[in-house]
Amino acid sequence: MFQIIGRFFKISVLSFIFVTLFAACHHSEIAYVSDATRDSAQQVLSIYDNTILPGDQLYIHVASLTPESVVPFNQESRMLHLASNSVVEEDGEQETEYVNVDISGYTVNDMGTITFPVLGEISVVGITHDSLCHYLESRLKSEGYVIDPQVTTKLLNFRVTVVGEVAQPQQIHVNGTRLTILEALAICGDLTIYGQRENVTIMRVEKGKKEIGELNLTSKEMFDSPYYYLHNNDIVYVEPNKYLKRSSDRDPNVPNYISMGVSVWSIIRTTIDNTRRIRAMNNQ
Repeated sequence: MFQIIGRFFKISVLSFIFVTLFAACHHSEIAYVSDATRDSAQQVLSIYDNTILPGDQLYIHVASLTPESVVPFNQESRMLHLASNSVVEEDGEQETEYVNVDISGYTVNDMGTITFPVLGEISVVGITHDSLCHYLESRLKSEGYVIDPQVTTKLLNFRVTVVGEVAQPQQIHVNGTRLTILEALAICGDLTIYGQRENVTIMRVEKGKKEIGELNLTSKEMFDSPYYYLHNNDIVYVEPNKYLKRSSDRDPNVPNYISMGVSVWSIIRTTIDNTRRIRAMNNQ
């Protein structure tokens, strides 16, 4: 009788533990680009669009083989030039005093324009950084200000916010104009084991309208998505997978129940063993 009860209870406890552990270890596919063969090449069809938007803070630098000709067009050059005029006489010698240069850039106003030195107000919203560089080079050269201008631009306030099931949710400040979804997730320490990789949500404002897109990180099709390259002020949200959602509704005392079950089984097992020993001693 004791043997039947012991076996039944043992099977019940072990089955309960097995089912619980299996549920805890079960999760969806966590590999990135799992539908692509590892020796294949994937052509990226999506084109990076670095269109300038209102609120963008632009850094613009003009270079030339004649540095003195571009001083009026570079914020850092003008500020350093002013600083170099401040001298301190010490022991009969003049020393040039320099200061740290804080480049504020040019903020695109609500009308989509910036005020550039000498050239005045320029409409920049809706065009790319490359287009702006070509435009400025053309005007500086055609109007006789610089013989060989080379203009470069970048965003000073490029930021992306990543929240949800990542190791380190944060707001990322990017030094440049280009950031992919994978680079952003890497900066945040990657997704946690509970992060949903099939539908990562990207929220952005495009042409004054809010839009929400999704990326499947397990599919090679993400490289062709307009959300593969992140835009300024994008918000990336990684939602929890189905297991984590289910576990949030599950009784948090399940681990305690397992521990109690094991303890009860140990007591019953010990009692059965002691009863057997007593019977064996009495039979002798």
